[in-house]
Amino acid sequence: MHRSLSTFPTRLVARPWLLAFVPVNAATSAFGVALPLLILITYGGAWVDVALAATLFNAAVILSSIGWGYLSDRYPSRRRLLLLNFVGFGGLFLLLARTTSLELLYVFYTLVGVLAPAGGNASNLLILEQFTERERATAYASFQEMSIIGSLGGLLLGYFWLTGREPLPPLLYVLGVLSIVSAVAVWVGVRDAARPASHADVARHPESLVARLRHSLPFHLALPFFPHHPRVSRQGWIRFRRWVKEEMHHELPLILGATLLFNLSSNLFNISYTPYLYSVGVGAAAIFLVNFANNFAQSFSFPASGNLSGRLGPDRLVVRSTYLRAVGYLAVAGFTFAPVFGRGAFGLNVVAFGLLGAAIAFYSTSSSMILFRALPGRDAGRILGLNSALGGLAAVGGAALSGVLSVFGSYRLTFLVSAGALLASLPLWAAAYVAYQRRTKSSAVAERNLPPLPEIGRDAAAAKSG
Repeated sequence: MHRSLSTFPTRLVARPWLLAFVPVNAATSAFGVALPLLILITYGGAWVDVALAATLFNAAVILSSIGWGYLSDRYPSRRRLLLLNFVGFGGLFLLLARTTSLELLYVFYTLVGVLAPAGGNASNLLILEQFTERERATAYASFQEMSIIGSLGGLLLGYFWLTGREPLPPLLYVLGVLSIVSAVAVWVGVRDAARPASHADVARHPESLVARLRHSLPFHLALPFFPHHPRVSRQGWIRFRRWVKEEMHHELPLILGATLLFNLSSNLFNISYTPYLYSVGVGAAAIFLVNFANNFAQSFSFPASGNLSGRLGPDRLVVRSTYLRAVGYLAVAGFTFAPVFGRGAFGLNVVAFGLLGAAIAFYSTSSSMILFRALPGRDAGRILGLNSALGGLAAVGGAALSGVLSVFGSYRLTFLVSAGALLASLPLWAAAYVAYQRRTKSSAVAERNLPPLPEIGRDAAAAKSG
């Protein structure tokens, strides 16, 4: 039985148990910054070591997502999956705080990647099951806001921890405790629904797209556009050619290609960015503040992104946000031509990374709406699975490319390549819009050419008189 939402604050906390996601998001956001700093400072590692750790982590996320996607459809307890996720994070953070070698750090960080998809799948399905259709949009908005609030709190925690001259490894103890606090909150506040939803059901709700695309990775990897049971015959070949021709005129392949380039450039940039900041003399505490600027800009931009997408149109907004993010990459690349160090580098990068945070908020909303617009009449679950799979491929590719460029290139080249990959996605977005316009126009023409439906009253009267 569903309870109605409270009157205040309906959007910020749709249900009290959503507060359980604040501590664990604080822990994971701070961990995302602390881990590369741990490699660089505590273990005396280099940029290539950070890239290797990211490659192992992202590969683990992709492979484990297959298993977690399978379990989330066949194991109905979202509560227990969340408990496993949060307690597992807590235990691994505590182990990482006591790790004494870089090799063990790689092992534990890879295990964090193995656990990561479990919470994303379970949380999306939990919201789908616990809220009515009318409440769901507010619930997903509240879930995103709890994530952002937690992320901001975690980054501030890392900043104040390091400004207090505390060593970095014990911070992971605090992050482990925060994860356990979320587990306790889930244990006390969450009960499983009587009728569990399936993993594919989330694909039918546009409000969940941003949350789903952030967390979930593939189960259906095998060519989701491919026609079922193609026959080896002359007629089967003709039907296959007709299908290929139709798919080439659909915008989905273009959307997926543009998203792949965007994710590749983002991962390449983000993995290299912390080592770059450390190399130009930005202190460890200040690096947390640079990341805080990014999340802070997102917190203001995400609520406005929906209205802006409606006013400008998602196609125009996705192009403008891509340009905006490319400007941020080029600005950071420009800093390497006129090197700035210490406080100068800190101030400039706060502005640049804040700009990138606003851009990703606008991009996430507009690109999700474009993707959702293309899904009706298609196998939505498998297509979103492929999109997530491509996101995982981009994550591993960006990490691997970062490692290669750390050996054979430079930070300047890395940021320029990131901007180039991002700008290369713009023609694909433009072509996707043209394909969408042609498809909808041809559908409208086909509808107008259909014979008019008979009038029921007139047919009945004619039958009676006859």
